[in-house]
Amino acid sequence: MDEPLAVALKFGFLAVLYLFLLWVARSAMRDLRRYEAGSPAAEPVEAPNPARGRNGGPDPRAGARPRLEVVAALGRDPGTTFDVSEGATLGRSNGADIRIDDPYASSAHARIFARGGFMYVEDMGSTNGTYLNGRQLREPERLKRADVIRIGDSEYRYEE
Repeated sequence: MDEPLAVALKFGFLAVLYLFLLWVARSAMRDLRRYEAGSPAAEPVEAPNPARGRNGGPDPRAGARPRLEVVAALGRDPGTTFDVSEGATLGRSNGADIRIDDPYASSAHARIFARGGFMYVEDMGSTNGTYLNGRQLREPERLKRADVIRIGDSEYRYEE
């Protein structure tokens, strides 16, 4: 092989390698920024009134204990439940409220939060997406009883 061609191929390979490393670092930084910005501590917390909803009428969740039930998840027994009445973050990091041991889960993958007397689920900019009843989340969506949240190969059923 001609020496100039070999040198050009080596530099091309190095350029592709550095671009890949830059992409990985940028993705990690973006994931960390979204986790910090979307953490429950960063949002103002409304004082809950279990008897009244936002408009003064009865709260549809009064007496309800929102929870996630494991349908299928690596390292978790089906039927295991998690209380999400105060909201929760789901992800692979140790700081997540519900830790997901799934290779397709991001460190801060999704969150569940209360708004206006209802519980919502939101994808936090994960790489592989969060699915609600088989549809990929594009924006926060209200949770209803028996909704199934899928993150990678892990599935959780929402119950009240």
